[in-house]
Amino acid sequence: MTLASSSLAFLPRAQQTWTSESPRDSAIATWMKAERNHAVSSRREFWTATAASLLVVAGSHAPPARAFTIGGKICYGDEDLMVSKAHGTSETPVQNDLLYNVNPKLADRICSYNRHFAEQAGYYKTTSWEQVLLQQQATVGPGGTPQPVTFYDSVTGKPLFVAPVNRSVQDLLRESELHGWPSFRDDEVVWENVRVLRRSGETVSVDGTHL
Repeated sequence: MTLASSSLAFLPRAQQTWTSESPRDSAIATWMKAERNHAVSSRREFWTATAASLLVVAGSHAPPARAFTIGGKICYGDEDLMVSKAHGTSETPVQNDLLYNVNPKLADRICSYNRHFAEQAGYYKTTSWEQVLLQQQATVGPGGTPQPVTFYDSVTGKPLFVAPVNRSVQDLLRESELHGWPSFRDDEVVWENVRVLRRSGETVSVDGTHL
C-alpha cells in the first residue's frame, strides 16, 4: 500500500537520510489525500496507494538516535489518540525550523488543528523536497544502493517514514505526483510511531499528529 501524507507533517532530520487521512477503503494518501481522487476497492489497495503531508514530516530535530523498525504489519489505533491536548491534538506546536522550506504556520494548522484535510495538492513542489531526494540518489550506502531519507514528525521529531525502500527515487516521485502529496508504501512506515484509526481510517502519529 502507498501512504499519502500531507507534506507538512513529516520532514527528515536535517538532511540525514529520508500524512494522513483517508477512509479505510481508499488509497492512503500522507500518505491519505489520494482518497478524494482515487477510490480503492480493498484494504490491501488502500495500503498500496497512500500519500502523506509534507508539512507533517518536516521535523528538523529528532530525539536521541536509536534503532527503529521500518515496515511490518499495519498498526491500528483508537480515537483517543486524537483527543484535545495542550495544543490542538498535540502537546506542543510544530518545530520552528522545519526542513524543505515548509511554512511552519501552515504545518501547525494541518498537523494539530485538523482532522480531515491537507495542504493544497502539489504544495510539495514549491519546497525543496524533490531536490533533496534527487541529491540523495548520489549518496550510496552498503551494496551500492542509494541511502533512503528518514522523515520526522514535525511536532515531536519522531521518525515516521523512511523512503525510498524497495523502489527508486523516481518511483517515489512519480507516485507522489500522481497522488498530489508525498506518497509512501507500507514497508516505508515506522509503525511504532504511526497508527491508522480503526473507525475512520485516518492516519495519525501516536502523539496525535494528523498525517
